[in-house]
Amino acid sequence: MLIFCPNCHNMLRVSQVPPGDPSTAALEGRSRLECLTCPYQHILTKQLFERKEITPKQPDDALGGEGAWDNVDKTNVQCPNDKCRNFEAYWYQLQIRSADEPMTAFYKCTKCAKEWRE
Repeated sequence: MLIFCPNCHNMLRVSQVPPGDPSTAALEGRSRLECLTCPYQHILTKQLFERKEITPKQPDDALGGEGAWDNVDKTNVQCPNDKCRNFEAYWYQLQIRSADEPMTAFYKCTKCAKEWRE
């Protein structure tokens, strides 16, 4: 939580009241908010804190996520699964490398649902 100076609008720093100043001798050693630019200080009489629960954001799937196989075309290609050997698969292309490299083709067998790429 950031608190700013009401005079010069700079960020206030938490520190302790230093010893030796007769105007603040009774408050010596207590916490305060002080401005490093102007003489403003605010003595803290109660504990200041703010607690927030932060939930990390789930990263997006770089290769399409759950909807990657929605509305894709079929093609005649042999499934690499030795037990299946189906000759039909869903496929789509995605540019995952730099622009001077060819696009990557992703396949999903219509029979056993095995996924592979070329």
